[in-house]
Amino acid sequence: MDISGIADELAEHGYFIVPQFFSQQKALQFYRYAQSLDDSQWQLAAIGRQQQQTINTNVRSDTIHWLDKQHGVESDYLTHMDQLRQGLNRELFMGLFDYEAHLARYRPGAFYKKHLDAFKGRSNRILTTVLYLNPQWSKADGGELVLYGERGEVLTEVLPTLGTMVIFLSDRFVHEVKTGLKERFSITGWFRLNSSISGIIDPPR
Repeated sequence: MDISGIADELAEHGYFIVPQFFSQQKALQFYRYAQSLDDSQWQLAAIGRQQQQTINTNVRSDTIHWLDKQHGVESDYLTHMDQLRQGLNRELFMGLFDYEAHLARYRPGAFYKKHLDAFKGRSNRILTTVLYLNPQWSKADGGELVLYGERGEVLTEVLPTLGTMVIFLSDRFVHEVKTGLKERFSITGWFRLNSSISGIIDPPR
């Protein structure tokens, strides 16, 4: 993992695409784990924050499974991302405090319309990460992540191919997930600042 290279790209452009962030073997391990989860372990994804959270399938239609450190596969991923957090703090002095993440499952036809992950001054989410877990994925399958610039122009479209990681500033880039023709999986996460009160991290999930 070339943390210096990731930090340089984030400093210059605000986003970075890493084609093989994990080895094929490790990414396939996460993929098979996601496939193994029972339907009862997935929940409809909400939009908004805390009391304003709502379920709106017109905006997003994926389901999610939050990761925790109690399960070996999930803990493995979270440990790896904590190493990235520490490296980015050394390189960029970002003050990243913790990391939260969930698996996302997009069934055929699922999508997530244009949105921001954070609004300036209203969230402690600083960096968004998305790791894709889909082997044998082609352009014809759809499901691309689209990042937009300040004038609404398309900056990049990323196919959700196995092992690809996208990292971007949470409050800067409007993005969307296009409809896909096959089921696809990813791990979405956020590095956060510590704006806690009495040890309670804000915002809670």
